[in-house]
Amino acid sequence: MSERFITSTLNRKDEEVEKTLRPQSFSAFPGQNKVKERMEVYVNAAKRRNEPLGHLLLSGPPGLGKTTLAYIVANEKGCGIKTSSGPVIERPGDLAGLLTSLNEGDVLFIDEIHRLNTAVEEYLYSAMEDFFIDIMIDQGPGARSVRLNIPHFTLLGATTRQGLLSAPLRSRFELSLRLDYYSPEDLQTIVLRSADILKVQIEPRGAFEIARRSRGTPRIANNLLRWTRDYAQVKADGVISDKIASKALFMLDIDDCGLDEMDKRILETIIANFKGGPVGLNSLSVAIGEEADTIEDVYEPYLIQEGYMMRTAQGRLVTEKAWKLFGLTPHTRHPRGAGNGQPDLL
Repeated sequence: MSERFITSTLNRKDEEVEKTLRPQSFSAFPGQNKVKERMEVYVNAAKRRNEPLGHLLLSGPPGLGKTTLAYIVANEKGCGIKTSSGPVIERPGDLAGLLTSLNEGDVLFIDEIHRLNTAVEEYLYSAMEDFFIDIMIDQGPGARSVRLNIPHFTLLGATTRQGLLSAPLRSRFELSLRLDYYSPEDLQTIVLRSADILKVQIEPRGAFEIARRSRGTPRIANNLLRWTRDYAQVKADGVISDKIASKALFMLDIDDCGLDEMDKRILETIIANFKGGPVGLNSLSVAIGEEADTIEDVYEPYLIQEGYMMRTAQGRLVTEKAWKLFGLTPHTRHPRGAGNGQPDLL
């Protein structure tokens, strides 16, 4: 019996809208000025020499625009782009299919490149340096190697965890750039641009209210804009002001500092259950009922950046700022800090 697949026109519409929200050029891409400037020089120099781009690695937390920049690079260079992700490329044959389908100068974008299979990664070495791959045919005594020449291409890798890339792979990228969290002003620009595309009525102060609670991440800002749009249509006159935005985000349990329910649960658990820390990641994971990897990759970076939490050799601990968030005063816990009147936070 043949399988039947049901596709949704709504899903396709959402994908089309998501694509329109992505800038198509460096000039339309807000924020990340140092990264943009370096990439523009890199792309324009290759265009003037009429050469393919060198291999490029983008790293940073999720949602900051690595995929968008990959498409911008291909668009500015005037070449094609094929996309994939590390976990999807399971066998060397999968990689061979991708590489042989490229044209001269095309970009191959691999998201989450640190999750590539080791065997696949080793095939990339010769592809990146000498533009060929050797594929083994058959097994045992009859096994033979077939060399496939591939066009000169640009590998553009994206990773949220650069430290997990092997040294041989990381060294083969000619340029490595890291994206950082966005300022509220840059996010306000993004929100206003997205609102214009989505035909949402929004005031500048309303856009800033969304921006400053978006954890420095454009993807979150666009998601919150959509939610605030829905709230404004149902609960107000459809116009997003700062007050409407604040009420909408309050319904999502996002406070004035941009902390959501899970952020506050992490901090409150460390304070209430572990006296402010330090506490190991696995113990914290069990205490709040969340996977350790999710805590480490999704929640911790923002909490650490904003000064609510620290990582130490002994484990995670909260700072004085986190105590004050809950209206509490840090108290002395460690024997070495006893009697000196100072909070023991180390």
